[in-house]
Formats: sequence, C-alpha cells, structure tokens
Amino acid sequence: MLRLLSFLQTPRDWTGAELAERLEVSPRTIRNDIERLRSLGYQVPAPRGPIGGYRLASGTTVPPLLLDDDEAVALAVALRTGAGGGTDGIEASSMRALAKLEQVLPARLRSRVGALQTHTVLVRRRWHQPVDPGVLTLLAAACRDHHELRFDYEDRRGSASQRRVEPHRAVHAEGRWYLVAWDADRQDWRTFRVDRIRSEISVGHRKVPRELSDDEITALISRGVPATARRYRTRVTVLAPAEAIADRVGPWVGTVEPIDAFSCVLETGADDLDILAVHLGLLNVDFIVSEPPELVTHMLALGARYTRAVRV
Repeated sequence: MLRLLSFLQTPRDWTGAELAERLEVSPRTIRNDIERLRSLGYQVPAPRGPIGGYRLASGTTVPPLLLDDDEAVALAVALRTGAGGGTDGIEASSMRALAKLEQVLPARLRSRVGALQTHTVLVRRRWHQPVDPGVLTLLAAACRDHHELRFDYEDRRGSASQRRVEPHRAVHAEGRWYLVAWDADRQDWRTFRVDRIRSEISVGHRKVPRELSDDEITALISRGVPATARRYRTRVTVLAPAEAIADRVGPWVGTVEPIDAFSCVLETGADDLDILAVHLGLLNVDFIVSEPPELVTHMLALGARYTRAVRV
C-alpha cells in the first residue's frame, strides 16, 4: 500500500491496470488498497471515462507523505532556514515542523542534516523587512491561480494609492519580498513591496496569465528598487576591473561602469550608512569615496575606530 501511495504522489493519473502491473498484484488488490488509503484520509478520486484512473488529490486534512532521502534532507534544510528568519511569524511553526521531521528521520539522514546544521550558518540581515506569512501565502496562491487582486499600497515617499493588479510572481531579493504583477490601471508591469501593502487584499476574478521570463522579472526588480532611490547615494571609484565587480553585485545593488582596464565606478545607495559601508567593504578591493559627505564622515569614523582596535 505504501508503494502504491508513492506512485499516486506523482502528478499524473494511473489506471488500475497500470498500477497492478507496476506493483505485480491483481486489480482487486489495487482497489482494496485504494479504499484503505481513503479510510486513512487520503483523497483518491477515480475520474470516470473510457480509460478511468486514480490520482491523489488534496483533502480537508494533511495525511502522511512519503519522501525519498534527498527530499527529506531538502525539507529539513528548508525548515531550518525558515526557523532562522525570512518571514515574520513563521519561525515557531518551522521549528515545530522540523522537530517532527527529525524525530522520524533514519539515523543516516539525521547525520546528514546534523552535518549541515553544524557546518552552516544562517545570517539574518539587520535590514530584513518582515512580512505577514498569511499575506505572502495569499499572494502566492493568487499568482498560482491567476486571480486579480485589489489593495491599498504605500510607496517609498509615503503616498497611498489603490492598486488593481494581476499577480505573476512573489520574489525575495536583498532581504525584502516583492510582488511582480501587471498593473491593470497603468497597463504595465510593476513591482510592489509586500510590507507596503496596507489594506485587506481583495481577491477578484480569474485572469488569463501573461507571459514574463525570469530575466524580465530580474530586470523589473532591479528597476523597481534602484540604488539611486535610496536615502544615501554614492559614486565610488573601485580599483578593480568592471567585470570583476559586476559579478559581485546584483543589479538591484548598483550599476558598474568601466573607467579603464583596472578600475571602474560603482553607483550604489542604501537607506542606512552602516549598510552602505558594509556593502563597500565586502567588495574586498581598494576603493575611493568622495560623496555624499555623510558617508565620507561615517567611513572616516569607522576607519579611526578600526585603527584604534588594532593599536598596540
């Protein structure tokens, strides 16, 4: 019956004859085992038709799932990531689910998960913007089912407006969640920070999905959160080739322009001077900062602090 369940978990219909042949049992055994699965809470409808067949469907409760070794380890790692931060309010749920999963993992898999837990570190960024997991779940479902949404949205200047959109994808970038959607009133693709959705989200009619590639989504996110929109903006001369620096910064972090074969200009920004200083330090190459004055003053203070820290 467990082997039967593993076949039914694949996204396709199975005829009774196919299952009987795969499992080397009689069609009657298949029918009996299907009934036993149904009695345990699994929804296994059998669509009528010239061929018929069985499929595993969602029900009112969550029945046990069968996972192979790699799937179990991947799930444990994902739950550990969720327990460490990323979505506000989901940490406790992730810890409970992880405890249940680790309790039933075979020893060989617990050792794999334990090694990952011991030798990896999840760093929660201070500039992480938490979101309500219920809102995120609703948005993901609307993207999947192609339902139109209405909500009040507050932009970075604090101006509020009502938006009517066709959601396409929820994207996590640089510690923030964004909704990529077609704005029905502006007749163009837009990005919306999920933490700036201010009202109850109203779910509307189903729409025909629009096409948008992953590269176009990346470009939209980059355009929607340009470095020049940040509170502090700077143009930094970096003493390294443009190709090397472009590989280290995402398009939403800044733009890189070559000066010559050995140097380039990085235009970037942040809402916090500490964050901006950290980003520049992580380049791990020499650079020259001349603007804005607040950043110059801040980095001089940091430099003096670090110098005092190693004075002997």
